[in-house]
Amino acid sequence: MKPVTIYVKQTCPYCINAKRLLEHKSVMYTEFDVTKMSETQLEEVAVKTNHYRTVPKIFIGDTFIGGFDNLNKLDREGKLDEMLSA
Repeated sequence: MKPVTIYVKQTCPYCINAKRLLEHKSVMYTEFDVTKMSETQLEEVAVKTNHYRTVPKIFIGDTFIGGFDNLNKLDREGKLDEMLSA
């Protein structure tokens, strides 16, 4: 299974929903709180996400998929499991 990385703010409802969806599917993920990251780390993430402005920022492997809405859409379309196992 590909590693999942999620950049969050603890009080963000979309972040909470994304983590719940992943946990419901028994997907392990690495979580980073953007409020505890340095400016350098934040800039590195901004470059990898083409300066995507909101959280969560979700990666499956090295592929940036977007936020919760994108994750949820992939799941509804049956594509999330495929991406995780590819």
